Amino acid sequence: MEADKDMDADVDVDGDVTGDGAGMRAVVIDRYGGPEELRLATVPEPAAGPGRVLVDVTLAGLNYADLECRTGEYLRFPLPAVLGVDVVGRRRGDGRRVVALLRTGGGYAEVAAPEAAHTVEVPDGVGDEQALALLEQGATAYGALTLAGRLRPGEAVGVTAAAGGVGHLAVQLARELGAGRIVALASTPQKREFARSLGADTVLDPEDPDLAGRLAESGGLDLFLDSVGGKVLRAGLAGLAPFGRLVSVGARGGVEDGFTVGELAEGSAGLAVFWLKHALADRALFTGIAGQLFRLAADGRLVARIDRTVPLSGVAAAHRAMAARETMGKVLVDVRREG
Repeated sequence: MEADKDMDADVDVDGDVTGDGAGMRAVVIDRYGGPEELRLATVPEPAAGPGRVLVDVTLAGLNYADLECRTGEYLRFPLPAVLGVDVVGRRRGDGRRVVALLRTGGGYAEVAAPEAAHTVEVPDGVGDEQALALLEQGATAYGALTLAGRLRPGEAVGVTAAAGGVGHLAVQLARELGAGRIVALASTPQKREFARSLGADTVLDPEDPDLAGRLAESGGLDLFLDSVGGKVLRAGLAGLAPFGRLVSVGARGGVEDGFTVGELAEGSAGLAVFWLKHALADRALFTGIAGQLFRLAADGRLVARIDRTVPLSGVAAAHRAMAARETMGKVLVDVRREG
C-alpha cells in the first residue's frame, strides 16, 4: 500500500466531489483487484449536495461486501473510488452523533456525505462502536428475520455464518423475537463456541457431511437464514420443516446445481431474499428498525462483538483477515488514528 500519496484525480464517493473543499485522508482504489490495490491518500472532502449531509467520521465499518466491491464482483464504482458503506460521527451543522449508511461507498474517509434519509441519530445510551456495528448488519438480520422470514414465537431458526457480522446479531435477535430453538452454523470450534455463548441451542459445522440431516432433527427448521449459498443453502432447504421458509441475505453464489420449484413444493417451503436497500427506501421503516436495535442495545440485550479496530493504514490487512475468515463480529476503522 502506498501511504500519503496525493491523488491526481477526484474520487467518486457517496456525494459529489468538487475538488474545492479541504483535503482529507481516505483509503482509495484506482483499479479493481486484491487488497494491495487499497492505498492511503489525501483527497478533497465531498460536498453534501442536495438531500445529503456532511459527517465528520469517527469510525467506519468494514464489511464482507467491501471485499467484493474491491474486486468488482459486486458493485462497480467509477474509479478511483473510496469504499465503505457505514460510518458513525458528528453531523456538521448541529454536531449531533449520527450513524449512516452510504449505498455507493465513501466510508473509509475522514468525512462522508450520506443521504440525510439514510442517517440516524445515535441515542445517548449507545456508544459509537455499538451504533456502527448494529446498524447495517443488525438491520439486515432484523429485516431478514421479520420482514422476509416472518418469524413467529416458538419457531426453530437456523443461522449460517453465525459468528459473522450479520450472523452473530441474528442469533441474538432470534432469541429476542421469541424463537423456540436456534441452530447456529459456524466454521471453526472457536466460532461455534462463540455462537453457543450468544444463545444458540445447537451449533453445527457447515462442512458436516450430514448437515441436512442434522438440520432436520427435532422436526426441522421453520426458518433458515443463509448468507453463504452453495451446498449450505441446499442443506438448509432440505432441513426445513413443512411450511418452512428459507431467507437468503448477501449470498450471491446461488445454490449448487440450482433447485426447482418442485423441490420447494415437496415441503411447501417458501423462499425469500432480503436486501436492505428496500428498507432504506422507506424512511419510517428504516428508522423504526434502527430504533428497535438501539433500544435493545441500550438495555444490554443486543451486543455487537467488535473483532478489531484498525487505522486507515490497516484497511488492507483487515481485508485479508476477513477474506481468510479470521474475523468474528464487526471490524471497525478508526479514521482518526495514525498508524
